[in-house]
This record gives sequence, C-alpha cells and structure tokens, in this order.
Amino acid sequence: MTGRPSTPTSLWRDRPVIETDTDLAERYDDVVVGAGITGLATALLLARSGRSVAVIEAREVGAVTTGNTTGKVSLLQGTRLSRILERQSERVAEAYVEANREGQAWLLRFCDDHGVPYQRRPAVTYAADQDSLGAARDEHEAAQRLGLDVTWRRDLDVPFTHEGGTVLDDQAQLDAMDVCEALAREVRREGGTVVTGRRVIGAPLTDPSAVDLNDGSRVHAENVVLATGVPILDRGLYFAKVEPDRSYALAFRYESPPELMLLSAGSPTRSVRDAPTGAGPLLLIGGQGHTVGRTSSTIACLDALREWTTTWFPGAGETHAWSAQDYSSHDGLPFIGALPRGRGHIYLATGYGKWGLTNGVAAGISLAKQIHGHRATWQRPISRRITRPSGAIEIARLNAAVGVHLVGDLARAQLSTPREPAEGEGVVVRRGARPEGRALVDGRHCSVVAICSHLGGTLRWNDAERSWDCPLHGSRFAPDGEVLEGPATKPLRRPASAEE
Repeated sequence: MTGRPSTPTSLWRDRPVIETDTDLAERYDDVVVGAGITGLATALLLARSGRSVAVIEAREVGAVTTGNTTGKVSLLQGTRLSRILERQSERVAEAYVEANREGQAWLLRFCDDHGVPYQRRPAVTYAADQDSLGAARDEHEAAQRLGLDVTWRRDLDVPFTHEGGTVLDDQAQLDAMDVCEALAREVRREGGTVVTGRRVIGAPLTDPSAVDLNDGSRVHAENVVLATGVPILDRGLYFAKVEPDRSYALAFRYESPPELMLLSAGSPTRSVRDAPTGAGPLLLIGGQGHTVGRTSSTIACLDALREWTTTWFPGAGETHAWSAQDYSSHDGLPFIGALPRGRGHIYLATGYGKWGLTNGVAAGISLAKQIHGHRATWQRPISRRITRPSGAIEIARLNAAVGVHLVGDLARAQLSTPREPAEGEGVVVRRGARPEGRALVDGRHCSVVAICSHLGGTLRWNDAERSWDCPLHGSRFAPDGEVLEGPATKPLRRPASAEE
C-alpha cells in the first residue's frame, strides 16, 4: 500500500474553502447555528419561505460531521431498523422510515435540480461471519416488516469472506461537500447569510431569541436552530441522552472497487463503497468506531482498516485518511424539536447515529415546518415516543460509563510521571492538583489544563488527529486548547506557567 497521507483530511474536504459572507446583521427572523447538512437545509427552506436567515458556523462549511461522512444516502442503515424495533413500537419505527424516505427524496431532488452528481447503488447490510449472521438476518426481517423491498443474497460480488446480506436496490451515494457547497450557494441566492469563523457560545436566558458569539457580539432572532451535532446549550441535558461516536475512513486508488454500499452487521464494523472521480475510481473503507476519547490509540484504528484493506484489496494505494463524529441516542432515533427552556423559540436536532444525510435533511424539513406552526406527518410519533425499559437501561449505561471516566481518567493522570512529549504526541500528567496536557505538534510545544471546559472530564490525546478529546460527552480541542467541536464552547485553560 502506497501514498499514505501525512495529515487526516477527508476525501470530500480536500478542496478550496466554500465561499461565504463576512458580515452579520444585528437581527434576523431565524438564526441557524452550524453549517452542516441540517443547518443548511433548514436555512434554505426558511429562506425560500421569505424569512431572513443567518447561518453561523464556528469553523468552515461542512467542517465537522457532514464533511467527513462516507456519503451514503440510504434507507437501509446497517442494523438501525432492528435496533429501533427492539426499543420502540412499530408505529415509531415506521415514522422513522417515513422521515428518512422524505429526507432522501428531498436531497436527491435538490441534487437533480442543482447539478450535484450522485450515483445509484444497492445498499447492503452483510454478515462478515457466522457470529453476525443473526444480526444481518434480523435487519432483513425488520426492513421487510417496515415496508422496504429488500432481498437476501447469499453471495455478494465482493472479494472478502461473508455469509450473505440483505440488499436494498436504488439507494444513492455522493460527495457531501458538493451538497454543502450547493446548499450554501442557494441559501445566499435566496437572500440568506452564511458566515463562518464565528462561534456561538450561548443564548441568554433573559432573551431566548438571541445568541452570543465568541467575539462579544449578540445577534437577535425570532427563532434559533441548533444544528451543531449535539446542542451547544445544556438545557434539556441532551449531552446525557446521546453517545458521541468516532469512526474512521480511508480512500484508496483501486481499479475496480465494488459498486455496492456495504456495511457489516457485526463488530468491528466495515463500510465499503466506491467513489468515481475524474482521475479514476476510488475505494472507500470505513469503520473501527468507538466512543470519543475511549481508545488508547486512534492511529491504531486507522491501521486496522489499512490491514483489512491490504488483505482483501491488494495493491490499493491510499490517498486520504480521516475520521468523523456523530451522536447516537439510546433507542436509535433522533431528537428533533423545541429545546426546553427556550420558550418555544430555540430548536435542536441531534442523534442521527451516523446517518445524517437522510436524517439531517428530514430534521431540516421538520424544523422549518415547526417554525411555521406545522408538523411533518412523521414527527408526532417520534417526538412522543416513550422510553421503554431497554432504552432506560441504555441511558443508564451511557451515564455510568461517563461516571467511570470522570473518576478513573483523573486518577490515571494523577499517577502519571511528568515527561515531555515526542513530535506528534500528547501526554496528560499531574502538575500540582490538576492534570496538564502537553503536546508537541510541528515543532510547537503546547500546554493546556487537561480538563474539558464543558463538564470537567479529563482529556485524552487523539494521536491520529492531534487533538484533545473528552471521553465524557465528546468535546474536542486543538493542541493549543481551541474548541474543535462541542458541546464545549469555551477553549481550554492554560497552565499558570504558560500564561506568564
């Protein structure tokens, strides 16, 4: 395998930065926080209805989840449907399929209307071995029960061993940044504003129809939509209702990749698809997911994918390596609607479980309707779902794991021997009563107080992406402590010696 990239950049984000606006007004009808698929789709629908809209993004358009997706637009989503049926009623599961069907149809229609290329492909949930055959069969039966026209195929046209899989024809794949670029362009053409490099850090309780930015300014609006992966406002405690997942992807030059969108039913997960380019076809391999901040080496996750690819696709030449973060709820369903203590004017969407290209658009459709006083037909069953005992157990598991890391990681830092990191390395050591993070990146020494600015988790070093990651709720920070993704909105503190 040749051509390994030195820095993690997704295939889709390896392009010039998308053009945006520079100025914000003091007031809009609606402010959307986050310029991924959800934020841009919501903003476009609101702008088309004649409302004044601003999208405010802390980094660049598509910088976080959307720009790092594998780009599958499918109603067959791994083992999601069988998982939902384990924890919710059939009516709720049917509403989920309806939502994703509407999101998929809107997105592909938008692509057709605006010249965004995509490819039709069969989606496959496959069993890699006998141990995962039951899970793949369960998904096949769940999909049939919920009205999807799936077929079971014992032999798939792939080089790796498998025990068959369930197949849904006529799904789609695309370059997510092509979509983001077209959405941002259309928002601006409809009179909306898209501003990047400005971070929203809060919304005052005394004035719920406003957001505060990290430069000290305040923007007022009738409504605020939080399209930020997980809400950056802690009202409603959604950070405790979802689990932050990080997974990995690699792109390879390969002469004849399978023209299927495959996802394994077992663990570790393997995702496979092709990506046509002007320079020839690429093979995309993904998987090896884990909860954010809870693995000893993220490079090892990428290396596991490299080893698997070498075994089954010999001669593949690596071009890109990256990872993505998304949030999974206790029952596999997203949260979409009004944020508690927002007086009916602050909205959120989270919990897509790595299927944001359909769920994110569906959320945008629903949120735009809610702002206009209406509801999507599928929204009520999802919003009014009841947490069953199995879901309650999952919530308890999520938060028990948070507690373990809150105490255990701090104890490990207290026992660590202070030392200086090697190039590309970060270490957490004890310095007085607090853990200190030390990193050496591109010859630059960085020191931070290694305590998350959200709720105080002890941070861990992500060696693949050279970031400080929080194992509690998934906040991530650059080596110098600047926020990369939330729920944290404030940078890390610097040790007293570094501030002198």
